[in-house]
Amino acid sequence: MEKTIAQQLGVTKFPFKIKDDNGNETYWENSEGFWLKCTFNDNGNRTYWENSNGAWSKSTYDDNGGKTYREDSDGYTYGTKPSPLEGKEVEIEGVKYILTIKQ
Repeated sequence: MEKTIAQQLGVTKFPFKIKDDNGNETYWENSEGFWLKCTFNDNGNRTYWENSNGAWSKSTYDDNGGKTYREDSDGYTYGTKPSPLEGKEVEIEGVKYILTIKQ
């Protein structure tokens, strides 16, 4: 069994937390070895989390911070899954365009 971050570091004071430069809690672990890790976008919205039980969730947001899509390990989905082409730049006959997908 793989050691948790706190176990690898020899931490004895719990809960053990790691925060990013913006103060977002990106990792949390308790004394029993349960952990939760998260990622955040530039606006501080949580875009992904997973835990030591195998559960996970990922979300996308619009420019105003409104959640536009969510899916999780239980099969729940909300909103419309963003296209991998959204926001990509293409060039046609020397003119650059940013792709937007209309639903």
